[in-house]
Amino acid sequence: MNPTARPRIALLVEVSRAYGRELLRGISLFARTKGDWSLLHEEMTIDSGVPEWISKTRVDGVIARLDHHSIGPLRELRVPIVDVRCNRKFTGVPQVEADNRQVAQMAFDHLWERGFRRFAFCGFRFATYSDARLVAFRELVEKAGCPFTEYQSPGAPGIALTELERAGVVEQETLVEWLATLKRPTGMFVCNDIRGQQVLNACRFAGIAVPDDVGVIGVDDDDTICSICDPSLSSVRPDAELAGYRASEILHQMLSGWVPDQEVERIPPVSVTERLSTKVVAVEDAELARVCRFIRQTACTGINVGDVVEFTSLSRRQLERRFRDVLGHTPHHQITMTQVERVRQLLTETKMTLEQIAPLAGYSHKESLGAVFKRETGQSPGEFRTEQQKKVKGAGDEMDEVEAS
Repeated sequence: MNPTARPRIALLVEVSRAYGRELLRGISLFARTKGDWSLLHEEMTIDSGVPEWISKTRVDGVIARLDHHSIGPLRELRVPIVDVRCNRKFTGVPQVEADNRQVAQMAFDHLWERGFRRFAFCGFRFATYSDARLVAFRELVEKAGCPFTEYQSPGAPGIALTELERAGVVEQETLVEWLATLKRPTGMFVCNDIRGQQVLNACRFAGIAVPDDVGVIGVDDDDTICSICDPSLSSVRPDAELAGYRASEILHQMLSGWVPDQEVERIPPVSVTERLSTKVVAVEDAELARVCRFIRQTACTGINVGDVVEFTSLSRRQLERRFRDVLGHTPHHQITMTQVERVRQLLTETKMTLEQIAPLAGYSHKESLGAVFKRETGQSPGEFRTEQQKKVKGAGDEMDEVEAS
């Protein structure tokens, strides 16, 4: 490569998935701030072949979601390659991927904190990332001494990932049969958000209550997929942007003749985005679980404990005792917590006034809502909203500082 020429970097990374798009964001950030690269990219899916143009133009390096069908043509270019798919190992090609053990740990911790003590995993057999997450999650469950069951779609080695994942759409009957065997409540880790949507569809078809009977958490935090799920899907958010940035740093060094001393670099996940599929306190008491579901669904219509007593087969005294024994608080507090959580959401996600929010949380007057919110959170609604806005602005400022560096 001419040392004065601007490096031309081919990116074989799909934009059809949130993980791929975040990888590209990280690569783009490095290219703008550190690499002074020209980025070559076209629309593609994760299983797309190597485009024809790559052999007809000057390419100085490649960052790719590699597989057996793409490694040969790319090796013919005789340029440095970094793999950000990590489906299989290729000699001399460094890899950057999500740390699947930490992804599984984060999913397990999230389900454990919500009271689940029975666990399941659902994935795609022969999808490398799914197999790795299954092994890690199963080890965590076994270490905790809890019951565990698993289900994976049938497949075969070498089948394209999109084909493996597509199988999950057509096997609903078998998936429903497996779900029906699960004891309730069960906390389920699914290998990615695509699998999560398939599981939630099957639960709905089978009449299985989510999250009360089965709590489900996925991986990738793909907002589009998670939002079209019913209920919306909780998900572990991997740091794909950092993975893209690190892959770029490694490639930058390889362009200068450096030979990586580490075959695989694993990037820890960021956090769990909790949505409705795990927003529950898991309890073995079937009637108490039914009551909690009723409260979650109706608290913001303005119900009171009397309405809950009318709904349940328990007397008021039995209801109060079971709540205190199992959950450590009263039915009234359960209603209040549900309402406050709704207010938090609306204050964070909308610009609605407290007067507009009050009836959506089950309150007739904004003053009474404000007093309850202050008592439960230690902040007024205005103070809470200001704090959330500062967090968003602070994250944006941090990104601006990185891009300006």
